[in-house]
Amino acid sequence: MDVACVRVRREAGEETRRELARDDLVAEDYEITHEDGWLYIPVSDPAAIPDEFAVVDRAAPERETQTTPADLLGDEPSYERLGRAVIVDEDDPERACEIARAIVESDLPVDTVLNKRSKIKGETRVRDWEVLAGDGTDVVHREYGHEFALDLAEVYFSPRLATERHRIAEQIAPGERVFDMFAGVGPYAIPAAAREATVVAVDVNERAIEYLRENAERNDVGERVTAIDADVREVAAEYADWADRIVMNLPHSADAFLDAAVAIAGDDCVIHYYDIQHEDDPFGPGERAIRGAAEPAYDVTVETEHVVRSYAPHEYNVCLDVRLRRAPR
Repeated sequence: MDVACVRVRREAGEETRRELARDDLVAEDYEITHEDGWLYIPVSDPAAIPDEFAVVDRAAPERETQTTPADLLGDEPSYERLGRAVIVDEDDPERACEIARAIVESDLPVDTVLNKRSKIKGETRVRDWEVLAGDGTDVVHREYGHEFALDLAEVYFSPRLATERHRIAEQIAPGERVFDMFAGVGPYAIPAAAREATVVAVDVNERAIEYLRENAERNDVGERVTAIDADVREVAAEYADWADRIVMNLPHSADAFLDAAVAIAGDDCVIHYYDIQHEDDPFGPGERAIRGAAEPAYDVTVETEHVVRSYAPHEYNVCLDVRLRRAPR
């Protein structure tokens, strides 16, 4: 069958494969093929491939030696991958251990298997974990060419938002001033800085800010990132009228911080406002909240209404890309 492949000269093949593997972009279910001095490396997410690589559709045989957890269990378990960690969500301890054993014995590149033990809780949005295999909750996650160290027991991180974070990063132009109001370990801030923006990143979780600083250095953007451990409302006045772009990724309660966002916004500023709402009106509450906070000081234009993912039955995680232009005085 035809699959998306990176096409690369054979002499550069191993280096390219390693680079793609670091970002978990190699489609392990398919064989790498070659023809006329070219290698064709199957990839799992064509949209995530850096622009420097050529992506083509090509027939690739399925790997016959790849053993999956489903092969060992006889059914398809539910899990997600974060770096070399695998996360499961099982209430039944026996089933959780059974899945963990199958994951470890499979051909997945895994060091750690973790089971969710609680819902996200508290101001810092962390949860409790059970370590089913491996040594702890520290992971290194690679995403769109960037690397993030984090401890899942101490910070919030969702690998499911990778495509959304990339969507925002692609909009950022060199020289922009970007303010990330709820920055975590830097998955929005660091790609923004990599695109030569000046970034201010704020979070109430001290450990998240420590990891953000480490990750900024790890990704060679430390000079362009200012990381602040604080409630963003406490520092908004210091950055009044500063931002060209603001990221508000705090669904459920971002509306409580809109006054701070408006204070930080410059004369022409885009706000990426994340929300969780019922399917009957997923975008209306967010737009009304933004208009209520920004008008009449700003003219408000909703440029994009975007469903990020399904969050719960009849509820969506959404993003509104909203431009604020200061009204004539």
